[in-house]
Order: sequence, then C-alpha cells, then structure tokens
Amino acid sequence: MNRPDIGTVFFFVNFEITILGCGAATPTNRHAPTAQLVNVHDKFFLVDCGEGTQMQLRKFRFKFQRINHIFISHLHGDHYLGLMGLISSMHLLGRSKELHLYAPPQIREILEVQFRASETRLSFEIVYHNSLVSEKTLLLEDRTLEVYGFPLKHRIPTTGYLFIEKERKRKMEKDTIRRYALSVEEIIALKNNQDVNREGGDVLRSKELTSQPVPARSYAFCSDTALDQKVIESVAACNLLYHEATFLHELATRAKETFHSTAAQAGEVAKQAKVCQLVIGHFSSRYTDEKPLLDEARSRFPNVLLAHEGLVLVPPVPHKAD
Repeated sequence: MNRPDIGTVFFFVNFEITILGCGAATPTNRHAPTAQLVNVHDKFFLVDCGEGTQMQLRKFRFKFQRINHIFISHLHGDHYLGLMGLISSMHLLGRSKELHLYAPPQIREILEVQFRASETRLSFEIVYHNSLVSEKTLLLEDRTLEVYGFPLKHRIPTTGYLFIEKERKRKMEKDTIRRYALSVEEIIALKNNQDVNREGGDVLRSKELTSQPVPARSYAFCSDTALDQKVIESVAACNLLYHEATFLHELATRAKETFHSTAAQAGEVAKQAKVCQLVIGHFSSRYTDEKPLLDEARSRFPNVLLAHEGLVLVPPVPHKAD
C-alpha cells in the first residue's frame, strides 16, 4: 500500500483512507468498483461497497468484524452490490455486534428479500439509517468524530459523506503537572487555552505550559455527481477531497447527460472549495491510462492524486505556529 508524500502531517492519531476500488460501472481487470475503508482513531467505516469489496478487504488484510458502520452513497450497482456478500460473510464468521447501515431506505427491502430467499437469519442486527438528505446533515457523532451527509447531483438520489475530527484540547506533559503541583481545575483550564491566576499574583500561561494538540482533520467523499455549487459549499476547506472524475473534458457532454464529472470539473471543485488535497477516481473503463485525467485535474488544481486500489491516504494538515 502506497502512502503519498503530503508534507507536514501529524501522525499521532490514526486518520487513514484506503482505496479498495475506484472504477466506474463497467467492470475491468484494472479497477474494482467503488469502495473505501476510512480509519479514524482505529474505528473503521466502510464507504460504498461495490461488487467484490469483501475480497478487497481480504486482499488488504482488513478484518470484516471491525467495521461497525457502512455508508452507501446511492443504489447504482457498482456502489452497493457487494453488500449482501459482505453481510453474509460477517454472519458466517459469527458476528454478534450490531451493524449500522447508512443508505437510501430501499436498501432494507433489497437485503431482506435476499435473506428470505436464502432462509438466512442473521446472527446480528442491522440498524438502518436513512442517508438521503436535502442539505448537509449530521448523521453520526461520537466523542472524537462527526460524519455528515450532503446531497450530490446524480441521476438518482445520492449522498456524499464528510468525516470531521473534533478539535482536541491542548497537550500537557506529566512533568509539568508535577512541577507546578497543578490541581484538576487548573489542568482543565490550561488545556482549554485559559491562563490561570494563582494566589500571590503568579500567572500560569497556557501557551507556555501546554503544546498544540494534533490538528483536527477532515475527509470528504463525492462518489457520483455532476458539477454543483452545493457540493462545493458542502466540502469547503476540507483537508482531503475524493471526487469522481469519470471522463476527460472532451466528453463533457456525456458527463452532463449521465450526471457525472470530468477531471477538469473535479479540479474546479477542489479549487473553488479551497481544499488542501484532491484525489480523483471512478474512472471510466474506456481509459487504460489515467495520466491524462490527472493532468487535466491539475490544470485546475495543482495538488491532485490518482486513486488506485491499495492507496492509503492521510488528510494533510498545514503546520500552524503556536
């Protein structure tokens, strides 16, 4: 798995995206259908589940049972047809923990028809969440992370996903706590970037006794979408953006007809949204060499990577002075 050189990045806490598949609808030997595994603080989220996703997870040595949340962008087959197989394997491997599935509401009927036909009674519960939103909406929140859904512009209702780390408190060394005999209240205040006034006139400066936390990072996933201002607003200023680039600009008319994007349009989204880095994928099977797509995207936005199976991405964070 390749890790790109992305400049100054803090690696103290995991935030990685592994590309499992980045091809478009027509199967090829070159690319698998869309699927990604997002690891935030060792919590694993599967985003889309094209045909063969469980085999890609095996190939790149990820354990199925560590995935507790699956996000499906839309119900075109190259984005969800691997779901039944993955769920069946989780069942066969003895899963008991519930699985949260964020998808269009029709997914329940699609899966339950297959369960009935195969007389399968799952060993775990699937908790269904409707992913379809009309505006940027919080779908999942825990102590360290927020996941938002936002509408994409495609032929059928489609959702993009935005993963955002929560801001962390400033860091303090144990030696500092002992040296100044800090109370719990003082520690909390200093970590919250507040100075502490002590009896006798001493002032404890937060910036002198603490250091910057690992900067919060964000990752946006735009699967299938035409160029749209609302999408640009939804991903504004994110650290890393995955955006489909199905066609070269010479096929802009075809892109418009199918509600897809060209590589130039993907670069334009990244430029207008002022993201740190763009990775393009969902390549049409007509292209056996994706470098022209890369060059075209870079003509609009310089910091672009080509997706490929096994690529591991880390959202870049510009260094900030204390």
